[in-house]
This record gives sequence, C-alpha cells and structure tokens, in this order.
Amino acid sequence: MKVSVKVPASSANIGPGFDCLGVALPIYNTITIEETVLPGTGIEINVIPEADMDGMVFDSIPKDENNIVYKAVEMLYNSIGQEPSELRINIQAQIPITRGLGSSSSIVVGGLLAANKLLGNPADETALLAIATEVEGHPDNVAPAILGGMVLATQEDDGTLTYTKLDWPDEWDLTVCIPDFELSTEIARSVLPKEVPMQDAIFNAKHLALLIQAINTKDAKVMKTALKDRLHQPYREKLVPGMKEIMEAFKHEDGVLGCVLSGAGPSMLVISHKYDLDKIKSTVKDIWEQQNIKVDIRTLKVEEQGAVVY
Repeated sequence: MKVSVKVPASSANIGPGFDCLGVALPIYNTITIEETVLPGTGIEINVIPEADMDGMVFDSIPKDENNIVYKAVEMLYNSIGQEPSELRINIQAQIPITRGLGSSSSIVVGGLLAANKLLGNPADETALLAIATEVEGHPDNVAPAILGGMVLATQEDDGTLTYTKLDWPDEWDLTVCIPDFELSTEIARSVLPKEVPMQDAIFNAKHLALLIQAINTKDAKVMKTALKDRLHQPYREKLVPGMKEIMEAFKHEDGVLGCVLSGAGPSMLVISHKYDLDKIKSTVKDIWEQQNIKVDIRTLKVEEQGAVVY
C-alpha cells in the first residue's frame, strides 16, 4: 500500500505571535510512504527536490532512522503499540529548507498523515498535532500545515493542545521574500535570551491581542501597530543582512501593514493592503542586491485547505 500527502509551507510568528501563530502558504512538499514487500529491507528515504532547487542542500538530510520523518512515523506506530515495518519514504521538495517556511514541519506532518492512513487512521487530528508538536517543539508551523489557514495554537505544561483558526482577510496581500542564503532554526534560536524584560513580555502580549482583533475585524490601521515584536526579531536582526533596512523602507508606507520575519528567518513576509505589489518587490530586491543577495519574491494567497492525503 502506498499513501501520499501534499503539505503546504507555513510562515510562523507573524511578528508578536512567537511560537504560537502561523499561516499556511501555497508552496508544497509531497511525502509518499510505501510499505515494501521484501522483509529485512529496512528504511529507504529519498529526497527529490524541484528542478530549480539546489539539490546539494538536501545531501545533509539523514536517510536512515535519524530522519525527522521516520522519527515522527515511529512515534505514531509506537503510540498504538506497533513498530514500523519496512518503509520507503519519498519526499518531493518544493519548500526551500532553512528559510523560515516550515519545510521540516511539512515533512513531519506529511509523514504522520501518510503513516496514519497506512495504519487505518487510528489517530485523530488532535493526536496527530500533538505528535507533530512533540517532534517540532512547538505548534506554530505544524498546526497550519495540518489545518490550513491561519492558526493560533498553544501547548500547556501537561502537553494539552488548544488551537483555533483565524479568518485571514482576503484583501490583505502576503508577499514572501526568500533570500538565497540559509539560516538554521538552531542558530536563530541560539541568539534568543533565556529571559526577557517584563516590559517586553507585556509589549508582545498586548500586540498579539491587537493582531488577533485586527484580523477578526479586518482593521488595517490596528494591524499596522499590532505587528510589532520585542521577543525574537530584535535579536535575530543581526543574522539577517538587510532585514533592518527592509523593515525601515516600509515603516511609513500607508498601504504596507507590516514587515516581519517568516518563522526564524531569513525569509521575510510583507503584509499589505491596496499597495503596489511591484513596488514591494523592487524595494526588497534593491536592498538585498546591494548586499549581493539574490531573492525570490512571491505574492501568495493563504492556503486554506492544509495537508491533503491521497
């Protein structure tokens, strides 16, 4: 039996929503799992990048039991008292890796949903999200990858997950700017402080509340204030050349609601309303070209469907 799952990319944090807010985007990885018929063949993992992607960046991905997809699949099997059989896992990759677009979350989700189908769907949505969150460490990317749309999710100390979808305003454009350099999540995490000043924590709590209200009411003016952050972006700025200049360039543009890091970066997300999208592209391109950085810029709609099993 063979099962494939098409999983969208995701952009997490969205400014003040650190580790709890993410939105699905229409760039996809497809994960296919097949139970092989020959006993003793073990695990086979193949990564197949798109023709225009640098295949060499995938060479470092483990092709054995240390692969993050296999670990997620193994956790699902173990949760029902089974061990994985001989499996062939193919990953067709369109989502750029180490760019802050949820590439690892997408393959974790794809592996889990495919394995769940192979097992006869013993795990429900909440159980799958819980396993994916355990593998990834937080739900901000895996939740929109599974559910689609924009998702606010949190995990309590006892492991309990609470999540809800928000209706992203169709008239607000998302322009994703993907530079041609990598930034691993581990490095992006390493620059964050273990403790932050109380006023910064309060600042983010207030702005996340504003952000949710702005989305629910489609209030562009409130959104422009809401997207500010003090918990992660100021610390990661030094890891992303041109980030400060790009954010400053749009700071006083009425039609641009905000410019934020996508996940841990280095990709950036520009949110706009009735603004010249070509101007966004040219502004970002010019700033990064001055630092000899090439960039892939795409204006995308929110992917509302989430992962699809077939």
